[in-house]
Amino acid sequence: MQKALELAKQGEGHVNPNPMVGAVIVKDGEILSTGYHKQFGKRHAERIAIEDAPTSVEGATLYVTLEPCCHVGKTPACTDIILQSGIKTVVVAMQDPNTLVSGKGNQILREHGVEVIVGVLEHEAKALNEIFCKFITKRNPFVTYKYAMTLDGKIATPNGASQWISSEASRNYVQHLRNKHMAIMVGVNTVLSDNPRLNPRIPNPSTSIKIIVDSLGKTPLDSNIFTSPGEVIIAATYQIEPQTEEALIQHGATVIKTTAVDGQVNLAELLEALHKRQIDSILLEGGKTLAGSMLTLGLIDKIEAFVCPKIIGEGLSPVGGFSLTDIADSISYSIKDVKTIGQDVLLTAYKETLCLQD
Repeated sequence: MQKALELAKQGEGHVNPNPMVGAVIVKDGEILSTGYHKQFGKRHAERIAIEDAPTSVEGATLYVTLEPCCHVGKTPACTDIILQSGIKTVVVAMQDPNTLVSGKGNQILREHGVEVIVGVLEHEAKALNEIFCKFITKRNPFVTYKYAMTLDGKIATPNGASQWISSEASRNYVQHLRNKHMAIMVGVNTVLSDNPRLNPRIPNPSTSIKIIVDSLGKTPLDSNIFTSPGEVIIAATYQIEPQTEEALIQHGATVIKTTAVDGQVNLAELLEALHKRQIDSILLEGGKTLAGSMLTLGLIDKIEAFVCPKIIGEGLSPVGGFSLTDIADSISYSIKDVKTIGQDVLLTAYKETLCLQD
C-alpha cells in the first residue's frame, strides 16, 4: 500500500479535480504490475495495473489507495474490470467520499465474491487527497495560504521589499505547491506592485489557472499573467465598468462577477462560482488584506508559513484588514507539521482537518 501511495503522488497537479490514485497487484508473493492515475480523463490506476499486467491477474490481490469507482464517467467503472479480471482480494486504503461511489464500489465487489479489506494506511491516503476530500464533500475549493515571514513576523519591509526573505530551497518548494493546486490567487495590488507570472516553474508542470481578485478591473493588460501559460480569471464585482470588462475579455481573460461587500468582491460567492467551474484547489499568495478577508470568513483551510532566520524590524504583516482587542477572539489553527527547508522552518497548520480526522 505504501508503494501504491507513492505511485499515486506522481499524478499530483495533473489529475485535478479527480483524486490521486495508485494501484499495485501482487500475485504469488510478488508485485506483478502497478499503475497510477496520470491525467484527468485518462485511465484510472486499477485499469492501468490490470490491463498492462504482463500475465493473468486471476487470483491476485489488488492494493489501491481509494475505493474503486462503480459509475461511468469519463472512463468506465473500475469495479467492472476488477470483476472481469478474476482478482480475488482488493485491499483499499480509504473509502471514496464521493456519494456516487462511497461504499458502493466495495459492496459491488463483495457481492460478487471478492474479498475487500478497507483501512490500510487510511490516514496517509486521506492526507494525500485532502484537496479532493474537501472539494467533493464541502462543494468548495480547498484553499491554502502560503507566505514567507521573518523571525519577527514580517513578509516585507515598509516599502514592500521582500526578495528574498526565504531561502532558495523554500522558493523551489513553493513551485511544487503551485503545481499541486489547480489555481493561484492574488489580489490586484500584488499584480500592480510585483507583476508576477503565477505559474509553476518545474519540469512537466501543470497549467495553473491565475485568479486575480480585482473588484473594478484594474489589472493592466500588459501584465505578465497574460503572457505566461494558463487561464486568467478576473474576479470582479458588478460595479466593474462594461468597457473595462470587455477589454479584459478581449485580452483573453475570463471575468467572474460577484455582488459587492463594502465595495469588494464577495469571496464566498466567488468560491462557489469557482467550484461550479470544477476548480478544486487554490493557492493564495497575497496580499495581506485579501488573506485577512479570507481568514475572517473561514475560507482558508490550510496555512503553509515559512519562517526565515531574518529580522527586519518595522514591516508588513502576512495578514491585514482587521484587528482584535481580545486574544480569545483570535482565529485558531492547529499546527500539524513542522519541517526544515534549507535555512527556513515550514509550519503547516489547518483550520479544519476535513477528512484528515483520525
